Amino acid sequence: MITGCLYFIFILPAGAQDSTNGKRPKIGLTLSGGGAKGLAHIGILKAIDSAGLPIDYITGTSMGSIIGSFYAAGYSADSILYIARHMQWDQILSNQSSMRNIIMEEKDEYGKYDLELPWVNNFFRISTGVLEGQELWLKFSELLFPVYKIKNFDSLDIPFKCIATDISTGQAVVLDSGEIVSAVRASMAIPSVFTAVEYNGRLLVDGGIVRNFPVKDVRQMGAQYVIGSNVTSSLLPAGKVNNALQVLLQVAFFREADDTKLEVPLCNIYVQTPLEQYTMGTFSDAGEIIDSGIEEGRRLYPQLKKLADSLNALYGPVEKVKSLPSVQSVRISSYEVNGLKYTTQDFFVHTMGLLTNHVYTPEILANMVRRAGGTRYYNRITYRLNPQPDHSARIIFDVSENPLTFAKVSLHYNQFTGISAILNLTSRDFFTPNSRSLVTLNIGENFRVRGEHLQYLGRGRKFALKLSTQFDQMNFTTYRNTKEAGIYNQNYFVTDGRFGYSTNRDLTIGIGTRFEWTRYKPSITSGVEFMGTDNFPTSYFYFNTNSLDRPVYPKKGILSSLEGDWVYTQNPNFQLHSNTLDADTTTASNPYPRITFHLESYTPLSDKSTLLFLLQSGLNFQKGNTMNEFSIGGLTQGFHNQITFAGLREGSFYASSTAAVQAGFRYNFYGNLYLTGRANMMFNNFVNNEKMFYDTPDFLSGYSLTFTYNFILGPLELSAMYCDQWKRVMGYVNIGIPF
Repeated sequence: MITGCLYFIFILPAGAQDSTNGKRPKIGLTLSGGGAKGLAHIGILKAIDSAGLPIDYITGTSMGSIIGSFYAAGYSADSILYIARHMQWDQILSNQSSMRNIIMEEKDEYGKYDLELPWVNNFFRISTGVLEGQELWLKFSELLFPVYKIKNFDSLDIPFKCIATDISTGQAVVLDSGEIVSAVRASMAIPSVFTAVEYNGRLLVDGGIVRNFPVKDVRQMGAQYVIGSNVTSSLLPAGKVNNALQVLLQVAFFREADDTKLEVPLCNIYVQTPLEQYTMGTFSDAGEIIDSGIEEGRRLYPQLKKLADSLNALYGPVEKVKSLPSVQSVRISSYEVNGLKYTTQDFFVHTMGLLTNHVYTPEILANMVRRAGGTRYYNRITYRLNPQPDHSARIIFDVSENPLTFAKVSLHYNQFTGISAILNLTSRDFFTPNSRSLVTLNIGENFRVRGEHLQYLGRGRKFALKLSTQFDQMNFTTYRNTKEAGIYNQNYFVTDGRFGYSTNRDLTIGIGTRFEWTRYKPSITSGVEFMGTDNFPTSYFYFNTNSLDRPVYPKKGILSSLEGDWVYTQNPNFQLHSNTLDADTTTASNPYPRITFHLESYTPLSDKSTLLFLLQSGLNFQKGNTMNEFSIGGLTQGFHNQITFAGLREGSFYASSTAAVQAGFRYNFYGNLYLTGRANMMFNNFVNNEKMFYDTPDFLSGYSLTFTYNFILGPLELSAMYCDQWKRVMGYVNIGIPF
């Protein structure tokens, strides 16, 4: 007991001993910024909780402000650890919402392009490259919802302050009141990574620029003994500054490095977790960083335990238990919407489904915000809750709308279509209100152009009329007996009108009619020479679902499309020449029914592995459907009437009736690196056995193994595939997302 008392007396500075006046000294905690590396602070908090050491004040910057705010609000270290380990960091730190929030008619165009340039002030602006942090904001709003009534941070379970930087003056700003979600979001707004935050009339960015380790601030709050956790290292040596972002961050944190040198001596216990192998952005290594912090906390625990025992011996134990306010829902009595320009308040509120005098949980409010964002009209939506005298709350939305017009660009390459630049111009409300019009060009070895006008009907956007037209000019390689036989040029034109009803964001049903025209012409002739045209109208109904969580490499969800067609009279005009047959056909066919079906399913088996399932089928219920049969082969869906098949190149076989089933397994073994194995089998010619031009086997089986690096241009896929018919291994390369 005496030893413990002496321990505390000797480690407490003399001035601090005098200032206690016989009262228990106040313990302060400071958590530095550091991006992903700041997750190591959780291990220090666990050590503090395990030692039974009560904290009286907390300050933090950037990630330190996030962890610190949760602890100050009343979360225990174990609760914060659970949150951090189960956080989907890649999702909340991206600019994209889950595709499940996007309305059904918008999903086809969501996340397809590498670069999107908004039309602002009469010209297209280069993207700023920064994140609005919508998902991050919503997650903070959910986690800090229990303290929404607290507008003075001194009234939290532990008094708290965080640091931001005024972008106009470069001065540190101490945030101690207002909206705590906005405060911590401002404190972590790293320049060039996250957008600045407007807070009480000031535009704020990351506090780490000027004061990344705010020890003096916790001293000013009244702390007489300070524990400081710093996860940042010194500035990089010149030889390790290798790219523009490193240069920018190096320059941005010059002042912070000097300030930290002054802050460290103010700590009584200084902890610096060794994290040199990680960077601010390595959230993919979140688990390892957290484990490093826990290990550092274990080393620190004996010192903290001795401190806690000494204080208890001198001043008696503290009975205070951390407590998060029990606030699970709120009744919204009124609302206010700020920032609308292109849309109306009525549209915004109706899209969200907001009703006054109804009770909402933070999860429901977050989903409502995501639902409004899913219309693609809004870039960012945040909200504040102002308590009212009747224990309800007034919700205030601050909205940033997307510009109405965007130019979009992406690149694509695979062995079938070659290299292409894909250019898109999308404009909303250009011809009519509540509409989206677009034109897309595929410029490269194959030319394709598509125009579309989508008209929403009704406030809920459940009904939609879509008018579209498309022209393709593509070269197809033909095969006979597993060998290349010739190259054909195909011109394809379609114009389509459809009317659909979306019951929710995952399902659409509807009817439509299209007119198709096709021409084949040999570019390099083979033993069989086929040329001519065909045209026909088709009426159809469709039933589509899409519950995928993201457009590229989804982890979970189902994508399906069922279409039942009535193909009217085909009007072929073609010639066939071979060594054994010469034929001219101009005979119109009888109308016939046709069915196409496509189903993709993704089931997560773990955080890194996903089970894939694919079912495809196309059935023409009549002979004489030349130029409307199904093209078999390829790993990437790229053109009409295609049935993909692992093991075959595009256009390897053609059939009037076909069904294929595929199973696969995808493993994300590190960061953006994936390995995918697929096995599939196919049954052909089971409705009618029309083999006039191509001798397609009744059964096929094939396999593929794909290595993928998912980078800024989309997935880079390198595949090896094998088919039982061709009996050889073939390579396949695809980069990006096709037209």
